[in-house]
Amino acid sequence: MNIIDRMESNVRSYCRSFPVTFKTAKDHLIIDERGKAYIDFFAGAGSLNYGHNNETLKNALIEYISGDGITHALDMTTVAKKRLLQSMQDVLFAPRGMEYKVMFPGPTGTNAVESALKLARKVTGRRNVISFTNGFHGMTLGSLAITGNSGKRAGAGVSLHDTTHMPFCDYFDAETDTIAMIENYLEDNSSGIDKPAAFILETVQAEGGVNVASKEWLQRIAELAKASGALLILDDIQVGCGRTGPFFSFEFAGIEPDIICLSKSFSGYGLPLSVALMKPEFDAFKPGEHNGTFRGHNPAFVTAASAIETYWRDDRLSKEVHEKARIIKDAFLEMADRYDGSVRGRGMIQGIEFPDKTLAGKISKSAFNRGLIVETAGPNDEVLKVLPPLTIDLDALKEGLRIITEAIHENLRPEISTKVVMSAKS
Repeated sequence: MNIIDRMESNVRSYCRSFPVTFKTAKDHLIIDERGKAYIDFFAGAGSLNYGHNNETLKNALIEYISGDGITHALDMTTVAKKRLLQSMQDVLFAPRGMEYKVMFPGPTGTNAVESALKLARKVTGRRNVISFTNGFHGMTLGSLAITGNSGKRAGAGVSLHDTTHMPFCDYFDAETDTIAMIENYLEDNSSGIDKPAAFILETVQAEGGVNVASKEWLQRIAELAKASGALLILDDIQVGCGRTGPFFSFEFAGIEPDIICLSKSFSGYGLPLSVALMKPEFDAFKPGEHNGTFRGHNPAFVTAASAIETYWRDDRLSKEVHEKARIIKDAFLEMADRYDGSVRGRGMIQGIEFPDKTLAGKISKSAFNRGLIVETAGPNDEVLKVLPPLTIDLDALKEGLRIITEAIHENLRPEISTKVVMSAKS
């Protein structure tokens, strides 16, 4: 790691939590340069839903590159782009009765969010955007303005404005009606809140601590956005592409967002790619009004089309996700019951939190020493977040959960033993 310590910026983070040099990866495993294998419950922060070097996607990519397929084309028309759009129409949109225009704004999730914000403001003529507590939407200035985390926001170095942060579902407790609270603010012309151009939200706040929005809450937010003349932007960057079961995380609620942001696992292979999907009536940008040099990332078009065609023509993967989600949740509930923890999540994004907010980081470290990569989430990294590839086999999934269970025991049993000894002495 000497070359890393000497040359790479202090801003690096994940390599500090997982301080080895990785060399190869396949499916749910990452192997370091010494040959030690780690089960991956991180999946590139949700960018590798189909695992590392997925064989089907890899073969499609190799064939494309070997045939001198276009790599870079700005937004010019290519065979790869046409195939991706056709796959989206045939496999994602038509079966769901969805009609959206597709914008390629740039290669990362924050590009999709920035374009969605600009478009909503252009369409409505308003500036204010309502976002939610603990939301995370990216690291560029517009995305940071609608992000809740104070540490991330502080990195901007400038004022972040034209946004209002409102309480997410169950932010206070399960009984507090946060929708009614927001309605009161918007109806009161003395509340100090400008009429919004858009509401932007995640159905599961991944980085924010695996906070889950209920079906009713999402439906009421969609109704409120429409009633207030605002657009509903759904940030499905981390929990879309099958992470919660269906391809889109909002499908269970029966809502129709005006704009949908996708990235991370949309390319299927870990290649940078993002899209903003908009209802046709909101396709208001003039040619070139929003652009980017790398919005035409054709190798990612190839793997994205292959992923859609391979995994989403039927509901087999969705059923697998639900089956594996039950296994994860059962393991977490057992640990939560034993050690006074709390569990939340949907599909194959699950989190567990204990009263001691420092435990998640300690458990992650212990798990890594045992051969498992699992990260933390939440404002203070207080939630252990499980995010394995959707395609992980059951034996590997159970082995990873066994390692987490051991890591939890290691970090909590000493405390319990101490309490027993103290009780005996008294």
